[in-house]
Amino acid sequence: MIRSLLKLAGTTLLVAAASAVSAQPDMYYASHHNYRVVPVVDGLVQPWSMAWLPNGDMLVTEKPGRLRIVRDGQLLPEAVPGTPEVYYEGQGGLFEVLPHPDFESNRWVYLTFSKPEADGSTTAIVRGRLENDRLSNVVQIFAASAQGRGHYGGKLAFDNDGYLYLTLGDRMAPSTGDLSAHPAQDLSNHQGVIVRLNEDGSVPDDNPYVGGGDQLPEVWSYGHRSPQGLAVHPMTGDLWMTEHGPNGGDELNRIQPETNYGWPVIGYGVNYVSGTPIHESISRMGFEDPAWVWVPSIATSGLMIYDGDVFPEWRGSIFAGGLAGEQLARLHMDESYTEVILEETLAYGMGRIRDVRQGPDGYIYLAISDRTGEPTGLYRMEPVD
Repeated sequence: MIRSLLKLAGTTLLVAAASAVSAQPDMYYASHHNYRVVPVVDGLVQPWSMAWLPNGDMLVTEKPGRLRIVRDGQLLPEAVPGTPEVYYEGQGGLFEVLPHPDFESNRWVYLTFSKPEADGSTTAIVRGRLENDRLSNVVQIFAASAQGRGHYGGKLAFDNDGYLYLTLGDRMAPSTGDLSAHPAQDLSNHQGVIVRLNEDGSVPDDNPYVGGGDQLPEVWSYGHRSPQGLAVHPMTGDLWMTEHGPNGGDELNRIQPETNYGWPVIGYGVNYVSGTPIHESISRMGFEDPAWVWVPSIATSGLMIYDGDVFPEWRGSIFAGGLAGEQLARLHMDESYTEVILEETLAYGMGRIRDVRQGPDGYIYLAISDRTGEPTGLYRMEPVD
């Protein structure tokens, strides 16, 4: 259900004269918790994803194809050797980094990227062992059957049972003509789907389309356009995803198996140039409605669900980064953590927020990137009494 009860503008500055990332950061007002945004690491080029290892090291991907390590608050000067060759053009590059839940015992790290192919590129997953600041035994465990110019997806998440989920975009397939014949409505390819895999890339026996003929057995849900955020809710175990709509109509969806999320048959966006409708309707029987929509679009990116102690009143809230919107959206949930009650805008106007993560210290970390590739960096949201 879409519930537009209230949207809070949570970015009022107490000290307007200073920049939010200056030596004396501004304090921002927000519901329940005032906060500052503090720089943590600079010198990164288009940071895309963040993750932490048990020893406290932070892993960061740079879209041009580098995996970096931040140790004791310092960015190591050399990139991690052993990363795959990436197709770095347009929306392509190195995407997600995700340690295995049992990293301490197996040292596995997973990477997603746009894999170059003879006729273009596709989204792929590799995993390798990270030891002595090097990747070894790097093996491709999945490559999508999906060609196109962009909308790679590439977000990863492990659920509480150890299954691995990957988002895959529709690869910018034209949304014209018979919308029901769009590739995102066709289960014989990986365009506009979320796939569910075992940790080694094999297909779980209980996936909904196993044994379904032309239907690909990896597919978990479909009818997606450009999924840019993926997270498992720590309180419920539910899988949540954000995706770009066209000119308006970004969505937050609670992902369920064997479910059609409607692109491009239903939705809230319009054509970029003409402003004319794309979809046949905003809702229809047989298609899952979004849990929340953004009109106009904020170009949703990384997704995180907070369960730390540093911001106790925000526990259970969903945080979604915004690229074009240059903001962090906090979505306050009902008591069951299944419906959004209100949206609050945080960290507004600092830059394109590519990723948002909860650190092991309970603070909220932001990876701020941009389109030009100029050095940007990582920032931390800290509460202010």
